[in-house]
Amino acid sequence: MKNRYEALLVLNTQGKDDTVKDVVDRLESEFQKEGAEIEQVQKMDKRQFSYVAGELDAGHYVNFIFHADSQLITKLRAKFKLDPEVYRQHYQKLRPKVEKKERSAKKLAEAS
Repeated sequence: MKNRYEALLVLNTQGKDDTVKDVVDRLESEFQKEGAEIEQVQKMDKRQFSYVAGELDAGHYVNFIFHADSQLITKLRAKFKLDPEVYRQHYQKLRPKVEKKERSAKKLAEAS
């Protein structure tokens, strides 16, 4: 069964801000190659870190929402750890997306 996940990736684009779109497109294709079904990609721009924990003081944040098997997270984490353009990564399991029709039907059933 495929679960719904969110992956927040911080990209190291130091000195190459014009290639962010290319990097995001490449990462999206990497997700799809591994079998993930991309639901949404949010490019959140470059942000300063609240504290410097490494060689960078800022990074481009990109949020991927996707459906995949639970074993795929370990595989993606290992793959992106080796990628020099992925500075940090965080994965979180999300609740299944409920459609509006289902939500309103559920509320009506609870009200009865």
